[in-house]
Amino acid sequence: MSTETETDVLVLGGAGVDTVVHVPELPLPYADSYMIRPGIVTRGGQSGDFFALGTHSLGLRTHHIDLLGDDPEGDLVRALHRDRGIGLTEVPSAAGTKRAVNLVDPDGRRLSLYDDTRSQESDRLPEDTLRTLAAGSRHAHVVITYPCAYALPVLREAGVTISTDLHNWDGENPYHEPFALGADLVFLSTTALADPEATMRDVVARGRARIVVATAGAEGAYLLVDGEITHVPVVEPPAPVVDSNGAGDAFAAAFLLGWLDGADPLRCARYGAVAGAHACTVPSTRADAIGREELLARVAELDAAGVQG
Repeated sequence: MSTETETDVLVLGGAGVDTVVHVPELPLPYADSYMIRPGIVTRGGQSGDFFALGTHSLGLRTHHIDLLGDDPEGDLVRALHRDRGIGLTEVPSAAGTKRAVNLVDPDGRRLSLYDDTRSQESDRLPEDTLRTLAAGSRHAHVVITYPCAYALPVLREAGVTISTDLHNWDGENPYHEPFALGADLVFLSTTALADPEATMRDVVARGRARIVVATAGAEGAYLLVDGEITHVPVVEPPAPVVDSNGAGDAFAAAFLLGWLDGADPLRCARYGAVAGAHACTVPSTRADAIGREELLARVAELDAAGVQG
């Protein structure tokens, strides 16, 4: 790792709180009431928090910046970073800390309901603060939460490489385009894509991306590098699958570990597949991530077994 910077990965956005509700099935049929087990849990951690936790657990020096409210939800986010030793720069938000309700079915599928009132048009991440943080960072990962798109020009001026995760983009929603076209490394899910290959190639053709990775759940992932698309096989989880929440963030964090170390993109994708599989075994009521030693040991086991990928 570089000794010329204080931070390996600067994470922008995606700080918030989730209330996790386990439901008997999705979609949830209408009923006057449901009795829920194992219960309803509210904990700190949304996409940016999970990504920061992932890179930190893998030994990358990580710092996170986002808007937070002076509210109990913000306290949960602050406690998560403090307890895990992850650096946090919080920008005051009058609208409050971002919140969501996650409905999780017995197969680990998730439906998220985001509180769209937790931001306002005037929200910005301060440019001077961003410049200072970026100057001491090797790389920036930008979550697609508002108002992170406004930070992209500042990061480009600072000269750091940029990654982003478009999640379930449909390839058309204009909100995602600044992120899709402004990052060097782009992750997305195939869930809402009519033609994943066409979308991946379009991102490269119109944007800055050198690598595009489309995760496809149980089908594995697809990697676009130098005009070639390669299928990345899924990795068998080390324990029963209980929740898909955070799997994409874990994949991206582990991929980035390899990428920053100069590994071949296919090797990076194997890191991602192992970390994503591990994340599916962690209940969404917990904030946890695979560690560097465990990740590398699992990859070595796959290599020794001759598993392709």
